[in-house]
Amino acid sequence: MAFSGLGGGSGAPHSAPMAEINMIPLVDVMLVLLIIFMITAPLIAHKIRIDLPQASTVLLEEKPDTIVIALMGDGKMFLNDVPIDRASMVERLAAEAQRKPQPELHLHVDRTLQFQSLATVMADAQNAGMVKVGIATDPIKGKEGG
Repeated sequence: MAFSGLGGGSGAPHSAPMAEINMIPLVDVMLVLLIIFMITAPLIAHKIRIDLPQASTVLLEEKPDTIVIALMGDGKMFLNDVPIDRASMVERLAAEAQRKPQPELHLHVDRTLQFQSLATVMADAQNAGMVKVGIATDPIKGKEGG
């Protein structure tokens, strides 16, 4: 029997049951698992042929320049902090659109400016051939003053 005492084959209990964990079956199971993993590990790690992309050492294009047009609420325009009129701005944008890489156009617009003026400048930039046009905004930091 599993819980019978060591002495006396008659099955009569001698004392309290054995309260220790028998480690031998646990060690046997662990050794069998170790042998199974040792046999199956090389089978799992078989090689698969994959065509990986090759890295090139070509230098990346440098970041294009930025052109900043500031549109004020009173109708004044500034190209890179220099006052400019609309006709000169269109000519300058047409010339800049031919450069490689083409510079980015950032529009800084006063919040009191009429939308029609902004739409006109954006249409002029598109007609001049500018591809990368963006409107720069300032994040709202909280209400200050009135």
